[in-house]
Amino acid sequence: MLPPAPLQPLHLDWLRAARIDVAIQRLDLIDPLISGNKWFKLKHHLTAASQAGAEGLISLGGAHSNHLHALAAAGKRFGFATVGLVRGHPVQTPTMLDVQAFGMALHWLGYAGYRARHEPDFWAPWRERYPQLHPVPEGGGGLDGALGCAEIVSQARRQLADLGWEDYDGWWLACGTGTTLAGLVLAESDGHKVYGAMAVPEGHGVAQNIPAILGGSDDQRYELLDASRGGFAKADPELMVFIAECEQQSGIPLEPLYTGKALLALRQAVDARRFAAGSRLIFVHTGGLQGKTAFVAGLGGR
Repeated sequence: MLPPAPLQPLHLDWLRAARIDVAIQRLDLIDPLISGNKWFKLKHHLTAASQAGAEGLISLGGAHSNHLHALAAAGKRFGFATVGLVRGHPVQTPTMLDVQAFGMALHWLGYAGYRARHEPDFWAPWRERYPQLHPVPEGGGGLDGALGCAEIVSQARRQLADLGWEDYDGWWLACGTGTTLAGLVLAESDGHKVYGAMAVPEGHGVAQNIPAILGGSDDQRYELLDASRGGFAKADPELMVFIAECEQQSGIPLEPLYTGKALLALRQAVDARRFAAGSRLIFVHTGGLQGKTAFVAGLGGR
């Protein structure tokens, strides 16, 4: 069991000037290795695996996958086997070196092989090869992943009084698959809207994944915004300068692929006066800081 994620005031000049209060939920601080929203997405999958009598988990991701990193770290920490099915061809990235050190076995699928992950018979040969392992969707997605993320809401609510808050107006977070956002929506029953800053282009299926989990397409409880800045795993000079300024002011580390993009999207929404003075938002730091090492080294990230 990992500790709850701290909820802290986010001190930034542009928020202060707009008279908007933001608390940042530091999922990056729950564990040095099993960090961020990936742990919450894994929790129900781990329970399902245990109930099925599985000896471990098998899942998919890219060569810089935060999900595979968290899964491999959890396997090492809690003593279960892990297998990663990886997009592309063998490459040594900090993430892949880590997951192998944690004991994860890797299979490189190439690009065509990875695109086949949505085919109905994709899992059949892997179930035959690893009958003792429980398959987990890419990124820890699906309903089980979302149900695990619902705990993010209860953890934040228990800490509101520490901030002097009685209530809040909504949530803001980065989206890669939409699973975490779906979990927040499932947990919310008091009209708090969830804003998802899509860090990936539209073709990555976020807009389709969320209603598939929630069971309906006409849902006013959340809103998606484009924060991809031209593509997945791309960061432009404006974004990097913004991140450096926010890190200096707040003392909170950020990464450019998800949390940094989401925070810049929030800055743009504030500048557009989307939120009135006095608004209170909870911003979710989804972790993924381990992937920043590869990005800074010029390797990209996933």
